[in-house]
Amino acid sequence: MPTVADTIVEILQDAGVSRVYGIPGDSLNGFTDALRRSSGAIRWEHVRHEEAAAFAASAEAALTGELAVCAGSCGPGNTHLINGLYDANRSRVPVLAIAAQIPGAEIGSGYFQETHPQELFREAAVYTELVSQADQMPRILEIAMRTAVERRGVAVVVVPGEIFLADSAGRKKSAPITFSPRVTRPTDPELAAAADILNSAKRVTILAGAGAEGAHAQLVEIAGALKAPIVHAMRGKEFVEYDNPYDVGMTGLLGFSSGYRAMESCDALLMLGTDFPYQQFYPSKAKIVQVDIRGENLGRRVPLDLGLVGSVKDTVEALLPLLDQRTDRKHLDSSLAHYAKTRKSLDDLAVNDRNRTPIHPQYVARLVSELASDDAVFIPDVGSPVVWAARYLHMNGKRRLIGSFTHGSMANALPQAIGAQTAFPGRQVVALAGDGGLAMLLGELLTLRQNKLPVKIVVFNNSSLNFVEVEMKAAGFVTFGTGLENPDFAKVAEAVGFYGRRVERPDELEGALRDAFAHDGPALVDVVTARQELSIPPAITAKQVGGFTLYALRTIMNGRGDELIDLADTNVFRRLFD
Repeated sequence: MPTVADTIVEILQDAGVSRVYGIPGDSLNGFTDALRRSSGAIRWEHVRHEEAAAFAASAEAALTGELAVCAGSCGPGNTHLINGLYDANRSRVPVLAIAAQIPGAEIGSGYFQETHPQELFREAAVYTELVSQADQMPRILEIAMRTAVERRGVAVVVVPGEIFLADSAGRKKSAPITFSPRVTRPTDPELAAAADILNSAKRVTILAGAGAEGAHAQLVEIAGALKAPIVHAMRGKEFVEYDNPYDVGMTGLLGFSSGYRAMESCDALLMLGTDFPYQQFYPSKAKIVQVDIRGENLGRRVPLDLGLVGSVKDTVEALLPLLDQRTDRKHLDSSLAHYAKTRKSLDDLAVNDRNRTPIHPQYVARLVSELASDDAVFIPDVGSPVVWAARYLHMNGKRRLIGSFTHGSMANALPQAIGAQTAFPGRQVVALAGDGGLAMLLGELLTLRQNKLPVKIVVFNNSSLNFVEVEMKAAGFVTFGTGLENPDFAKVAEAVGFYGRRVERPDELEGALRDAFAHDGPALVDVVTARQELSIPPAITAKQVGGFTLYALRTIMNGRGDELIDLADTNVFRRLFD
């Protein structure tokens, strides 16, 4: 007689699931044993921390667009999943989490390891449910999976350990649980209203985000019709900037001044598939049209003149015939010229700098981009590695760039690289790790080695929580609690069984990266980078200027003037002599 766990495995297999990330535990034994006894079509991917399991599933779902699965045992086992599931849910990728529970008869008694996962995960999921009796399955599982797939989010099914082992009533197979393509666009009157706004504007700018995935051709075509510069948000970078004669860079805290200027100087902004959150970077005087597949996103960042529900591809295709073909390129050419100037100033910083130490992180990111494969998957840690990835990684339509860009969690790069490399074993995966982020889930180096995953890790080792320090300086605080005493990460990697290399001088960097990228197996390059490198946002407020001045005064008064000298040497003197 098949068990409930056997039926779960069968349903997952029918949905195309080929792996489950997690750590075994007694309450999960029925499920993992069913995996062991199955045909082997679904592999158990062992990690060293359940948070890594959820991050790995998040990365797999982001890259494939298909349902990914992770699992945790009762109590602490599944509570460890929470951060990675938050990331998956906020990144809008389909993930199923199987959360084992204590024996059903003990729930509510304060039993060993008792928690209530269906309550805990509610904010991090689009669906959560407790299976309290065996005959709820497989119905609850199928509802959860379909909800995750259709709403592009996390579904959590909580299963007491004894239910996995209960006899299954079997199942009648239903339609496959996969995401089916569909056409989604606004009504004809709504499209006509959008065309009226755009046709009457003198200067149109487009802001495109992750919703532009699969709509590159349409995006370029509408920009050509409107003679509109295209600004992208961070999650839109991989889908927008390549082969794009209208691209003028990013805006936002990580972006370029050219992106900010192109938005501020327009009189009509067309938002395509973006939920860009920073209100201070939107134009102060412009009509705004927003297109999003999720109606609830419309107008939640900035007041709109028109909100349209639809996919970017379908909406733009329907809108194009209604638009006038412009000939005036003044706004576009001005924006492109400003972008070229901004791009050159950024590229001038990404150099060897006469073999001076410590190494500038811009140079590291530039070399990574130049040396990585044409279809590499890049995964930066939250913090300064995201800044350098945003500014220096070159996208080409085949490369991917994923990360914790909405949830903003530290330590995402290494565990997400596990999921990316597991799903695509023959593809180059490059984790751009911060020293703080790497240390937080350092044990996952063992996962790479044990699972034989040839991930390449480039560590931006500045002995600090660098981006936190920048935030402190901008707010006028003396940096505190941000220094890190790091080991030689290359030696740590070698002890685990990696190829490891530490780089302290710029002249050594290119060779070290080439060797690591060519290595047949996991490799780590520990790059000692400048701690005081400033990543300046495109729009500096008077408050930030005042905050930085206050930081400088407080730093001197606290007897740390050498920090200011290092800051000036890293950022000011270098620019004067270049």
